[in-house]
Amino acid sequence: MAEAGTGFLEQLKSCIVWSWTYLWTVWFFIVLFLVYILRVPLKINDNLSTVSMFLNTLTPKFYVALTGTSSLISGLILIFEWWYFRKYGTSFIEQVSVSHLRPLLGGVDNNSSNNSNSSNGDSDSNRQSVSECKVWRNPLNLFRGAEYNRYTWVTGREPLTYYDMNLSAQDHQTFFTCDSDHLRPADAIMQKAWRERNPQARISAAHEALEINDPKIMLLDREARKKKIRSRVEVPLIASSTIWEIKLLPKCATAYILLAEEEATTIAEAEKLFKQALKAGDGCYRRSQQLQHHGSQYEAQHRRDTNVLVYIKRRLAMCARRLGRTREAVKMMRDLMKEFPLLSMFNIHENLLEALLELQAYADVQAVLAKYDDISLPKSATICYTAALLKARAVSDKFSPEAASRRGLSTAEMNAVEAIHRAVEFNPHVPKYLLEMKSLILPPEHILKRGDSEAIAYAFFHLAHWKRVEGALNLLHCTWEGTFRMIPYPLEKGHLFYPYPICTETADRELLPSFHEVSVYPKKELPFFILFTAGLCSFTAMLALLTHQFPELMGVFAKAFLSTLFAPLNFVMEKVESILPSSLWHQLTRI
Repeated sequence: MAEAGTGFLEQLKSCIVWSWTYLWTVWFFIVLFLVYILRVPLKINDNLSTVSMFLNTLTPKFYVALTGTSSLISGLILIFEWWYFRKYGTSFIEQVSVSHLRPLLGGVDNNSSNNSNSSNGDSDSNRQSVSECKVWRNPLNLFRGAEYNRYTWVTGREPLTYYDMNLSAQDHQTFFTCDSDHLRPADAIMQKAWRERNPQARISAAHEALEINDPKIMLLDREARKKKIRSRVEVPLIASSTIWEIKLLPKCATAYILLAEEEATTIAEAEKLFKQALKAGDGCYRRSQQLQHHGSQYEAQHRRDTNVLVYIKRRLAMCARRLGRTREAVKMMRDLMKEFPLLSMFNIHENLLEALLELQAYADVQAVLAKYDDISLPKSATICYTAALLKARAVSDKFSPEAASRRGLSTAEMNAVEAIHRAVEFNPHVPKYLLEMKSLILPPEHILKRGDSEAIAYAFFHLAHWKRVEGALNLLHCTWEGTFRMIPYPLEKGHLFYPYPICTETADRELLPSFHEVSVYPKKELPFFILFTAGLCSFTAMLALLTHQFPELMGVFAKAFLSTLFAPLNFVMEKVESILPSSLWHQLTRI
């Protein structure tokens, strides 16, 4: 019975929706006919006369108050609509209309199930869109203590958002902790430290973890000494019947990492702490490597120690790059990629590309791109724009827009332009930063591929490399906007990549600080309701001002407008009465 009732209601709703969709003209004439039939009981003519008399007796002050109130209300609506559009990128009235009114008027329900016979291409596109909206760790992220905090001290602005730092805390818990941390006191403290929101509390916890693992004097009797586990350093001191010995526990590598990232105020200090972390991390890695096959717990420890060691070596290479030892940094990155070829989550090849560009080793850059710029591997702005830079380098020094328009593009120039179009399609926000049309800020610790955050992170480190290549920026300036002619509807269909994801603006607003104006692509036009409320507010404000300044003249105009407005209705009523018989109403009442 319940299912039958539900089915009946659904059929009734569909019939009503169909009638409103296709028979609205019939409904309109039916309403007009009912108004005519009920004109005598409803006393429409008398009411119209009363309304006309009432409007004629109104003073100009009423019209001033009416137009002023209308202007105020429409102005408040305009302010709210503009704020909502700036924050959420859509119109509030339009969103409510689409969400609540469109289903009632026969629109498509967004919650309805999709067609079960959808093609495999559409499902692959959806999966790709979801993966492109994933937030990634920035491989070129700065140091909090030595770089981000110094920016805050100088400018008083926070370069990192809470959302970005929270993602970093989750990464640290994933990379640097495991289930067996409670067995070692220092690791247990660091496990809690990564969850702390207060930077000072995290730094204090790191110092506490290092103090726990300081050398300790332990008192062991002769029977216990025979059963004890071998320590790293043993110095027996004979005193009566007891033995004193120094036992050096392994240092906590993750504590040094935290101090290097957040407490060190210079890159040199951070490098010293990372070197101490390397000694501790390398020892833990070698021990866990020998025990990794003894059980799942040891395997988890080895995986954690591997992540710690790779992170330390990568940050040491970045320290060397920051301090000007670029060749040393390149060697460290190459060795790290050879030693751990399967750890691609850190994207060390992007650090290597930037360092090689600094050395102007373009042949080596091309070799790295040949390995990682593959169709089966995920792309990034660094890969796409570096490939475009190398191809632009071959022709940019002699490129001239006037000459190219006369003789056409050569094969090399065409390849360079196609590479630029490919890069711009992948991330259309980068050119404005490379051409210095938008101001740069410090890059966040996480980026969204194809988003504004990735564009900032790329341009922050690679702008100097583009400037170093003569004519590269000029070629980019002349050709980058041509990409948009090939993809007129980037949200629906792409050219070389999947359609541009619609989620980038929301994620970038969470990743980037509030003082930065987020770049939006494709550029959104102002919604109709914002333009409508702006026009209504301006029109009513003008009417209020004119009515206040010229009350008598505006009163004459208002009366003339109202008489003109009601004249067609009176004309229609008279025509209908002349056509239909006067006894029609009495005949209908008898029926």
